[in-house]
Amino acid sequence: MSERRGPFPLPSEITDVPGAEGWASMYAPFTRFGPQDDAKFWFYNATHFPEPLPAFDGISSEVAYSAIGANTARIFVFPATLGIEHRIVNGRVYLAANPVTDPEEVGRRLEIFQRRAGYYYEHWDRLYGEWKQRMQAAIDELESIDVPELGDVDDEEVVTTARGYASNHLVRERFHRCVDLYSIVWNHHIEFVMLAFGAYVVFSEFLTKAFPEIPEQSIARMVAGIDVIMYRPDEELKRLARLAVSLGVDDLLTDGAEPRTVFEGLALRGEAGATWLAEWERSSVPWFHVSTGDGLYHHHRSWRDDPRVPLAGLSRYVSQVRAGDDLRRPTERLKEEREEVARRYRALLDADEERAAFDQMLGLCRTTFPYIEEHKFYCEHWFTTQFFAKMREFGQLLTRFGVLDEAEDVFQLQHYEIDQQLANVMLAWSAGSSPVGTDEVKAIVADRKAMLAVLATWSPPPALGPEPEALNDPAVKLLWGITAKTIRTWAEAADPSSARIQGFAASPGVVEGVARVLASVNEIDQILSGEILVCPVTSPSWGPVFGKIKAAVSDSGGMMSHAAIVAREYGMPAVVGTGTATRRIKTGDRLRVDGDQGVVVILS
Repeated sequence: MSERRGPFPLPSEITDVPGAEGWASMYAPFTRFGPQDDAKFWFYNATHFPEPLPAFDGISSEVAYSAIGANTARIFVFPATLGIEHRIVNGRVYLAANPVTDPEEVGRRLEIFQRRAGYYYEHWDRLYGEWKQRMQAAIDELESIDVPELGDVDDEEVVTTARGYASNHLVRERFHRCVDLYSIVWNHHIEFVMLAFGAYVVFSEFLTKAFPEIPEQSIARMVAGIDVIMYRPDEELKRLARLAVSLGVDDLLTDGAEPRTVFEGLALRGEAGATWLAEWERSSVPWFHVSTGDGLYHHHRSWRDDPRVPLAGLSRYVSQVRAGDDLRRPTERLKEEREEVARRYRALLDADEERAAFDQMLGLCRTTFPYIEEHKFYCEHWFTTQFFAKMREFGQLLTRFGVLDEAEDVFQLQHYEIDQQLANVMLAWSAGSSPVGTDEVKAIVADRKAMLAVLATWSPPPALGPEPEALNDPAVKLLWGITAKTIRTWAEAADPSSARIQGFAASPGVVEGVARVLASVNEIDQILSGEILVCPVTSPSWGPVFGKIKAAVSDSGGMMSHAAIVAREYGMPAVVGTGTATRRIKTGDRLRVDGDQGVVVILS
């Protein structure tokens, strides 16, 4: 074992959680820590993977970090950073960014980056429009893929069209196509986002050099007031709430109402109920293809699949409509404020060249910034919820042939293992026999379910390994909120009984109020107007909450995390990346949230 350096345990010092000693079997060998990894700094990615990772869901980390590294290091050639490595331990995902520290190499890469990134920046609107077309095409193709039934005999058209192969061939071909599309979509996902992060980082560094005391929030406020499609699902709920009140069917949309009760009740309300249900359906495709999580776990179903979350938000909006509340986000006010902040700092610059550079960089940020939120709807939500739904269809096939007890069990297998079991079914169907080794597969599924329950009790360290010499990846700072200050805060290991919790100053303002600690979006019906949300991490499904709360506090996230962006759009304070807020704060605690300093204080 290597000698420990610094305040964090080394990867080799992490022991198995008792009762889940076989956890490593759930993931591909290349995701496990090795002796060479003790020399690197790793941080826990609680932003995207706040729960133990089921075996199949490991594909999300596999394709995501493959795409990030390829885009950053091989396509656009970011000057000071290579890709991001990932490892899994006790079901949790840890990341390490590989920096470029040699000045000569940074200079060589900078020349390439400026040329390649410059092309995208110059043609951003056209390329982004083409990107949307590619994403729509990928979604359409995924939804069109049929999983073969494999009935008693093949269709007559196999003969009349002289197709030349039976339907069992299509089982694995179409499974591979689904997996390939998921990989393609993740590459499209990263295509623009790192460039958007990069544009913001360059602007931020310019302002920090010119104004060493400038708050990070002031920089962020200059690009606030955006209107992106990721807000559309929440806006559709507001529209449906207004419609329910105007049609007189709002009495059915109450807190805690079961979806079946709501929809059956509306069906009995004559024309008014039929009108509202038709509008619900119109909103559902595509806007309710939004995950109840961040789109990376199979069990975070879409609003369309599981209406409980949107109905909880809808009931709140109905109450606000009845009360005459304004449900609009303060977008126009934020736009006025951003222009005022920008004018103030621009006027303090001395030279015409500096002002011209300021104008250019700010304009680029405002052009690229919407993508940071907007792409999520296409990738993590619309496509991914449909991808998991398609995997359930393959699970149904495996269930029909006795490999699994139920379709949902398919997610307890790695995608490599599913490939093998589909081959098992293909061979059995062609031979007129039964798949081999089904009892063994079912035992593996049962063991993994039990291990996931045990792994959920583990509290992962925020970081592993020695403190890093450099943090040069823009996503590490902006998305995950990992800075030298963050690491120092973790390293100091403050007394858990302390009333002060340090985090990342994500949205300005100072407020006091009562905490509401929520473990997941499924609990949003518990939050009361004027409370302070404390949660592990937010995703777009949390949208209905932001019109009700005073402030937001999260365990993970950075300046460009979802909670930070939405809090700024609603003009409320936010502190993200605290690491420990949900463990140290209890519902009912009175808090002071200081979004200027990134501090939360438990007052009582």
